[in-house]
Parts: sequence; C-alpha cells; structure tokens
Amino acid sequence: MAEKPRKVWKRILKWVLIVLSIAVVFFFLVFVPYFLATIVTVRRYHYPDKDDGKTPATYDANYRNVEFASSDGIRLEGWFVPADQAKGSVVFVHGLNRTRVELLREAMFIHGLGFDALLFDLRHSGASGGKVTSMGYFERLDVEAAVAEAMKLDPQAKPVIVWGVSMGAAAALMAARETPAIDAIICDSTFLTLRDTTYHHLKLFLRLPKFPTGMTALWILEHRAHFDADDFDLREAVKQIGGRPILFVAGGADNRMPPAIARELFRLAQSGYKMYLVVPGARHGEAFRTDPELYENTVTEFLGRVQQAASPAEK
Repeated sequence: MAEKPRKVWKRILKWVLIVLSIAVVFFFLVFVPYFLATIVTVRRYHYPDKDDGKTPATYDANYRNVEFASSDGIRLEGWFVPADQAKGSVVFVHGLNRTRVELLREAMFIHGLGFDALLFDLRHSGASGGKVTSMGYFERLDVEAAVAEAMKLDPQAKPVIVWGVSMGAAAALMAARETPAIDAIICDSTFLTLRDTTYHHLKLFLRLPKFPTGMTALWILEHRAHFDADDFDLREAVKQIGGRPILFVAGGADNRMPPAIARELFRLAQSGYKMYLVVPGARHGEAFRTDPELYENTVTEFLGRVQQAASPAEK
C-alpha cells in the first residue's frame, strides 16, 4: 500500500517540474522581451537631469520657443537661440529618455562661439508629441524637421551642423544620410546597429543571451515601433554621408557604447575632414560634462574643419 502514495507523489512532482519549466521558458522567452521592448518604445520616462528647470535664459541668452512638425505629422517643441550675424547653425539632438535640457550646456558653449542653436524634444519625449520611440529610426524625421526649421528661422546661418548624443547621434547620422542640408555632424556615443546594441545591452545589464531572449526582444521592438532592424545600420549611414565633416566622440569609461564603436564608424567615414575623440573616464553620454575643456577645444577645432570644407577656395 505504501508504494501507491509514493507513485502519486512522483507523478505530482513530475507535473510540478513540467509546469515550472514551462513558466520559466515563458518568462524569459515572452514576458521579459515583451516587458523590455515595451519600456523602450512606449513608456514615456524622463531621466532626471541636473539642469532640469533651466532654459537658455539661465545663461543670460535670449531665446524663443518654437513649434514645428516632422514629415509624418509629429508635433515638436524646442528653443531657438539666435546669434548676431551667426557663423552657422547647430541643431542639438538628445538621447533616450532625455529632453532638450540634456544638451543645454553644449548649446550655450556653441552660442558663445557665434552660432545659432536649436534645441528640441524628440518625439515621445519632453513637450513634443508622439506615442512611440524608435531608438533613432523615425527620430531621423524629427532631426530633418529641426534642420529645416533652423534654416527657416535664420536662412543666412551656414553651415548647418547636427550635434547628437546616443540615440540622438543615431538619429543625426540617419538624417544626414537622407538630407544634404546637413553640412556636418557631431556624433557622440552612438551604436553600430540596432541589432548589435540590443543584444549588447541585454547581456551587459541582465546577462540574457542573444537567443532566444535578445532575438525575441528585438522582434517585439521592431513591431512596436513599425520598422525593420535591418534598415537601421549606422555603418551604412556613415558611408553614405560621403565627404561631409564628422566628429566622433566616445567616453573612455562607456561600457554601453564603448570607444571601439566610434573607432569603427571613424574608419568607415569617407570624409577627409573627420575627427575622433575619446574623453578619458567619461561614462555613457557624459563626455562633455566630464572634461568640458577637452571637448570644447576639440569641437572648436572641428568647426574650423567644417568652415574649411565649406570654403570654395579649399575645394
């Protein structure tokens, strides 16, 4: 009689293990990828910034609020900071879960050099409209709209430069590939491909493998944001930008988008006016705040190359 209860318990234990195994597989194959992809694409979150609440007026700069729309109808809001007889115009593009405030200090530096500055919130960020973030793919349309707005506000301000950080740098490169109106790019802390950075971040922060979790998360992200990850390759974008000047920046302590990425993009760039900067000790997106003097000196030198590239006498 003792054998019968033992067999029953063995069967129960077997089914419990089967159910638990199915639950674990479901958790890592479905729930985790869905949760992560949803956070990235549709959750509207603002990472706290030390400059939250500040405006160009904090730095005694005159500015005006601007509102314009992307080509697919997303309302975008920003600040335009004009310079007297501007040497050019710089459009600033912030990163994921950030707002225009992220690049306020950089804008005030560039304004001090005599350039117009346009800061704005990307779609699904800050005061702008939109319901989905696409890691820079559709944000490229926001960059193109911001460039058009800067040119409308000050048609004489040439050249036009786009300065982006992280996701903003990806959007800047994608936009520059499509529009010749962008004369030069400052690309700070971006990735090579969406596929590559998705797998890397899952492994870095959660120790999750490419298969099956990473591939599932990427598939969900693609469908949430409505684009194909194979079309999101910044290596190809850099090649297609051609001879326009590009400054690649990386943080020496950035384990999310390490310097090797900037070096690879620098290698692929076709421009004779390209530059490369690694800021020692800087974490992701913090190169300017880590060593502003080094960064400012490099940008000043880069702007000289931009002016040289734009000069007919030098062509």
